[in-house]
Amino acid sequence: MKLDEIIKNRYSVRKFASKAVKKEDILACLEAARLAPSACNSQPTHFYILQNDVKNNFADNVFTKLYRPCKFFKNAPVLVALAVDKGANTAVKAGQRITGRPFYMTDQAIAGEHFVLKATELGLGTCWVGWFDSKKAAEFLKLKDTMEVHNLLALGYSEAENTPRPKINRKKLEEISTFLG
Repeated sequence: MKLDEIIKNRYSVRKFASKAVKKEDILACLEAARLAPSACNSQPTHFYILQNDVKNNFADNVFTKLYRPCKFFKNAPVLVALAVDKGANTAVKAGQRITGRPFYMTDQAIAGEHFVLKATELGLGTCWVGWFDSKKAAEFLKLKDTMEVHNLLALGYSEAENTPRPKINRKKLEEISTFLG
């Protein structure tokens, strides 16, 4: 599948089949993420692959109270927690202080999207999950103080496997771009 085709086929899957995800497919997604660029090559993202009882316990911890509406993601065969190290290297810290922007957020998003696009190429479905208790996620994963979990990825085969991407309205190019100069 060519990249344009992968991008056009990718959508957020919210209903997963109970079929297990092959370890070699997860490793291929991780390899794609590993190759993602990052500020000063700091590579601040760490991927926690949660499966089986560990995944279920994690979901029971992070999808409580206010975050309960996302509890259905427990049904994905795999949850991937994307943790970032805010400590980074000296050059990145200086750049973040000067600009006032946390570069690790962009770095994590690029690595995560590489993971997601590779998963799509392999016939796997994904969904970015931002609605969860990140403090409980960090506690569960026993992260050091400089690390945070900003996103989860639900991963597995779509319940509606081999179904084309649903019709999703997208803005026109003119609505999302401006050419200057």
